[in-house]
Amino acid sequence: MQGDVIAKKEDKGWFYTDTVKEHFFHPKNFLEDEAAYGDAYLGMVGSPACGDAMKVYLKIEKDADGLERIKDFKWKTFGCASAIAATSMLSVMVTEHGGMLLEEALKLRPQDIMLRLGGLPARKIHCSVLGDKALRSAVNDYYRKSGQIDKISLEAGRVIDHVLKITDHDIEEAVLEGADTLEKVQARTKVGTGDPSCIPEVENLIRFYKEKYFGA
Repeated sequence: MQGDVIAKKEDKGWFYTDTVKEHFFHPKNFLEDEAAYGDAYLGMVGSPACGDAMKVYLKIEKDADGLERIKDFKWKTFGCASAIAATSMLSVMVTEHGGMLLEEALKLRPQDIMLRLGGLPARKIHCSVLGDKALRSAVNDYYRKSGQIDKISLEAGRVIDHVLKITDHDIEEAVLEGADTLEKVQARTKVGTGDPSCIPEVENLIRFYKEKYFGA
C-alpha cells in the first residue's frame, strides 16, 4: 500500500498532504463487519472488476425539528489511497456537529472534500467523486424506502456523439481523470471523431466540468 503514497525519491517527500496520509493510514468510520452493523441505507458505485468500487451505509434520523440528518456513515472500498482518504474525510464531514442535514449533504461537491484534505494530486481528483456518488446513491435508497420517491435523483447519461454513442458522463469521467482539453478528451474517448458536429457541445461540457470539479 505504501507504494501508492510515498514518492520514489526521498527529497520529493510525499505525494499527499498529512491529512490525506492520516485518513489513508487511519481511515475514519470504516466498516469492518457489514453483517453486525444492522439496518442502514446502502449506496454503491463502481466495480472491483474495472477499478475502484465503494459501498456506503447511512443511518438517518429526524431531529427535534423534524429535519433529516445523517447520524452515521460507514463505508467499505476497493480502491487507492486517494479514494480511501476522500471517503474517510467525507464520512467525518457529514457526521460531525450532530450530523449534516440531508439537503446540505447533497450539496457537497468533490472540491469540498479535497479542500478539507488539503488537496489531491491532479491524476487522483476523480477518486474524490466515488464517495460523493456513493453518498447520493445511499440517500436515494433512503428516499425510496421512506416513500419520498419524488426526491430521488437519478443520473442518466445523455448521448453527445450519436455515432460512437459517447455520453456526457463519458466526458465527465475523462475530465475527472485529467483530460482538460478537447484533444485530451478525444484521446481518451474519441468523441467527435464519429460525429464532428458535436464538438462545440463537447467543448462546453469540458468547461462546465472543469469549473464544477476544479474551479477553473
